[in-house]
Amino acid sequence: MNKRRNAHHVRDLSIQRMERLFEMASEEHELHPERSDRYVEIARSISTRMRTRIPADLKKMFCKHCGCYLPASGSRVRLQDGVLITTCLKCQGLTRLPYR
Repeated sequence: MNKRRNAHHVRDLSIQRMERLFEMASEEHELHPERSDRYVEIARSISTRMRTRIPADLKKMFCKHCGCYLPASGSRVRLQDGVLITTCLKCQGLTRLPYR
């Protein structure tokens, strides 16, 4: 029973750390874009190491192809036939998400 409680605590702590890293990435992107990319990389490694999912609202904030932070100035968003298409301006990678 103690192990299960500890697992929930570790999961909550890792999610809090990932959220904080994405906050820091958004704050630092204006002056240090490479630092914000590093924060995203650290958050993804926490997710992998602790085997927790990155929250859905944070998943849309980085490029799945090159791993860089995607602010409004670093991406192009288009709506086409019920699909949200996000283009990373760094690597030209496309991410398609359906919407209603």
